[in-house]
Amino acid sequence: MTEPHDPRALFAAERTLLAWTRTSTTLMGLGFVVERFGLFVQMSAGGGPTPLHRGVSLAIGIAFILIGVAVLLVSARRFRCAVAALEPQLRLPGYGVQAPALFNEGLALVGLLLIGYLALI
Repeated sequence: MTEPHDPRALFAAERTLLAWTRTSTTLMGLGFVVERFGLFVQMSAGGGPTPLHRGVSLAIGIAFILIGVAVLLVSARRFRCAVAALEPQLRLPGYGVQAPALFNEGLALVGLLLIGYLALI
């Protein structure tokens, strides 16, 4: 049982959110690398990028990025629910609990912008 004003539950929720953030950024990075590596392999084979090859690597890359974006949004939602479920005395006064979730949502927006970038180039 936790004592009044014991921040361990809040910090545990933040650590969990951070783990999901690391996982999602890894997925988005992998998606970018898959898409770019497919282009690199095609160009190093002596020819320019073919539409089929670009389509396959692009689709796989975008799928990884979309999974990363979904993980970011779901984890932000779950973090907000976990913080809301904490008893009021377990929340630290003056400690911003919305910032980590907003950070995840901002990263999700960056992921969507990355998809737009890859689709246009």
